[in-house]
Amino acid sequence: MKLLTIGALAASAGVHVETVRFYQRKGLLPEPERLPGSIRRYGQSDLERLHFVKSAKGLGFSLEEIGQLLKLADGTHCREAAELASRHLASVQARLGELHRIEDALRKQLEACKSRQGNFPCPLIESLREHTTGSSTFHVGNLRSSLPSMR
Repeated sequence: MKLLTIGALAASAGVHVETVRFYQRKGLLPEPERLPGSIRRYGQSDLERLHFVKSAKGLGFSLEEIGQLLKLADGTHCREAAELASRHLASVQARLGELHRIEDALRKQLEACKSRQGNFPCPLIESLREHTTGSSTFHVGNLRSSLPSMR
């Protein structure tokens, strides 16, 4: 593989040039030396690393977690990588639980909206008006649906 400019590297990986620069600032991708009077050139290992970061990002790993995975990427740290992935999976499962609770609450609010006929206040709008900052409970008529906070 010939050496690539940052634009060619970004295009090859399917990301923007600013994404490459951002990953460099975060320490996820090294910034190659610039020869005097020349532009920086990237090689196959840079492209592979960028694909690794993009794949991990696609699985929802944080940039910090990706940095940890990159430190373990020599292939001899499977146990440590698996522990990190297990913690990430637990976080994903917790977020899924929160999303399911939100889905249920929204479904109940929509059902309440559909059951109303005539010139009555919308239960969904009213429940959002009744919601106070910091509270995690939405009111739908006589129906109370507890929603998690989305940090």
